[in-house]
Amino acid sequence: MTRQKVRLAILYGGRSAEHQVSVVSARSVMEALDPERFEVVPIGITREGSWMLPDTSPLELVAAPGTLPEVEASGTAVALRPERRSAALMGMGETPEGRAVDVVFPILHGPYGEDGTVQGLFELADLPYVGSGVLASALAMDKAMAKVVFAEAGLPQVPYLVVRERAWRAGPDQVAAEVAGRFTFPVFVKPSRLGSSIGITKVKTPEDLAPACEAAFAHDAKVLVEQAVAARELECGVIGNDAPEASLVGEVVPGNEFYDFEAKYLDESLKLLIPAPVAGAVAARARALAVRAFQALDCEGFARVDFFYEEATGRVLLNEVNTIPGFTPKSMFPLLWGASGLSYSDLVARLVDLAVERHAAKKG
Repeated sequence: MTRQKVRLAILYGGRSAEHQVSVVSARSVMEALDPERFEVVPIGITREGSWMLPDTSPLELVAAPGTLPEVEASGTAVALRPERRSAALMGMGETPEGRAVDVVFPILHGPYGEDGTVQGLFELADLPYVGSGVLASALAMDKAMAKVVFAEAGLPQVPYLVVRERAWRAGPDQVAAEVAGRFTFPVFVKPSRLGSSIGITKVKTPEDLAPACEAAFAHDAKVLVEQAVAARELECGVIGNDAPEASLVGEVVPGNEFYDFEAKYLDESLKLLIPAPVAGAVAARARALAVRAFQALDCEGFARVDFFYEEATGRVLLNEVNTIPGFTPKSMFPLLWGASGLSYSDLVARLVDLAVERHAAKKG
């Protein structure tokens, strides 16, 4: 008897500034899927928020040199009306053959995809989906709130300050004075609810604080100011539901001054060292902290956990947890698991299995 394929909806693109990264991640995932096991239903979301059953799959999208591809509405693509989006996922007439989707894999980085919003749609539709649930997704996306949870769990972090746009507009000099009183320059200024290092500025002098804040506020009304530390950047992958496991630890060595968007996706001088050339005790500490951070946020499925390693003090400091890390060919998460013995295709299949497992447990 022939086993029926798993009908897997891939959501990609989206309204966030990380739209293009999502498209590249979706393309990589689709290339890795076993066609004997999975039937893929790609659903592209444009920057404007239109959901499309595209006539051009992510595998065929191209971009000019030095750029990344995007989802664009075309005259022949099928647009899903807002009231039909959950219905389409459940197979009520707007997907090929009308057959229900078995699992959804949201490869949507940043707001409106990684922050719990679309996860809530899946919960309402009673669909298994890859990755963390509503609460964990929202917490991890909001770095300021995640830091509160990490502090409660006793996890080590760099000193930080949350600055809201209304406070900045009301008294920028007062905010600048508080930053100067709390930190020594340089500091990092970043949007609280965004990823892929978009909107981040390394501020070396007090005079540079205002433009850095303005750049961050262009993406979010809540901004983090963090103390810069002389540290190496370590990353660790985690997969699992009730019993999460950590991958090997890797190190990011950016060609730019810090690990910004260009370094991650466009700079060929970036180096990803797996395993990280650190002492065994340091790697073990990072792996243990990765699992603790994953559990503190109540994550499920998978995540990438980022750290700062201060060689001078030996401290491993938690930076952030990313619940839908990049899946591009240059992304650390799949590379970490590949080095840990789990191939890209097996990793994707495992994440789908974890989604089905969690959904069945909740139903039970």
